[in-house]
Amino acid sequence: MPRPSLPASLLLAPRSSLFFGLLLLVPSNVRCQNDTEPIVLEGKCLVVCDSAPSAEPSGIGALGMSVRSGAGRVAFSAIRNTNHEPSEMSNRTMTIYFDQILVNVGGHFDPARSIFVAPRKGVYSFSFHVVKVYNRQTIQVSLVVSGWPVISAFAGDQDVTREAATNAGLVMMERGDKASLKLERGNLMGGWKFSTFSGFLVFPL
Repeated sequence: MPRPSLPASLLLAPRSSLFFGLLLLVPSNVRCQNDTEPIVLEGKCLVVCDSAPSAEPSGIGALGMSVRSGAGRVAFSAIRNTNHEPSEMSNRTMTIYFDQILVNVGGHFDPARSIFVAPRKGVYSFSFHVVKVYNRQTIQVSLVVSGWPVISAFAGDQDVTREAATNAGLVMMERGDKASLKLERGNLMGGWKFSTFSGFLVFPL
């Protein structure tokens, strides 16, 4: 089968004229996968691409966030490095505190209060691992969001020196909602060294 040929007037035309001349050959109802104007030559579809595409999209992305600025990135991870309570505040509020920050992208985790504050409405992922040491009591640890426990975990084996209450899940949060860990049952008198608390924004709503 002979290769398709173009009219001589198009072959001799400048590049810009050639491009628009080729587009005249395209039926108006034909589109290609990336919505670029196609060129059809005897049943074959050719796509004219931008010769200098942008390395990344500018402006606002599909999720309503700036792609260049990375404004949609939210994540934190905190650990407990000692077995000693930082203050008597935890005895009153039963909040579980963490004294070392591994990750705090966006700065939405308050290390002084060990509370995460949601910067926007969305679905967030949380996980925690709270260790009790030399403690024969059963402990119950809950992820509390704006005052309400939403995820809980238990540790109650009396025959081990260290045991952890561990859980994870997805939570829908509004902007300004606060998330923290609370000891609902038992005590952590032996400390909770090596415990962790982490979370990140899965996607905004």
